[in-house]
Amino acid sequence: MSTDPSILSAQPPVTVAIDGPAGSGKSSVSKQAARRVGYGYLDTGAAYRALAWHVLDRGADTADETAVLDAAEEFPYAISLDPDDYWVRVGDVDVTGAIREPRVTAAVSAVARIGAVRERVNDLFRALVAASGRPGVVVEGRDITTVVAPDAPVRILLTAAPEVRAARRSAELVTHDAASVAAALHRRDAADSQVVDFLTAAPGVTVVDSTDLDFAQTVDAVLDVISAARATPTPEDTDGR
Repeated sequence: MSTDPSILSAQPPVTVAIDGPAGSGKSSVSKQAARRVGYGYLDTGAAYRALAWHVLDRGADTADETAVLDAAEEFPYAISLDPDDYWVRVGDVDVTGAIREPRVTAAVSAVARIGAVRERVNDLFRALVAASGRPGVVVEGRDITTVVAPDAPVRILLTAAPEVRAARRSAELVTHDAASVAAALHRRDAADSQVVDFLTAAPGVTVVDSTDLDFAQTVDAVLDVISAARATPTPEDTDGR
């Protein structure tokens, strides 16, 4: 029995949810996996970073919850879901590079731990996926598999040993010594873990441990999980219709 093309076009995008700690390679692996399967790519951490940048740009203190919530009320945020043309904007300002600056990195956890902020941006993430116009979106962050998209057909926890994560991040930040990078990762994990458990896989979440894998092998491991999920029949496939 053939399927009406209009029904196919109305199907919501497939969500591939990927969580993991800092330095686990979520962004680079997720972006490459999205390219390989022809999906969009959503970096959810960019929203928190952009909001932290927005608060700082207003001259406010990210530790002041009221100031953060005020900034969130006027937060003209936009992000590209194209893995080959990635950008982040706040209003007319391209902040793609600015949100990776040390001052923003140091401030982002204070912003992300505010419950009302998380609720607001989680709704934003779901809306971005729904309006993506793509067959699927790889969404990566800290609580994607448990809060943003707990019913996603593909849910992955991407992790690696702490010393490996620190070494990889140190290689990216050539102007920082390994000890300071490791300390920063530890502080970030400790701060964020007060809000969400991103180190333990929830039921139904597949763990991809990249400790002994290189980048290409890690991407392939993620793609294997996606392929396995695609091959698993859904209730709609097996209900006899």
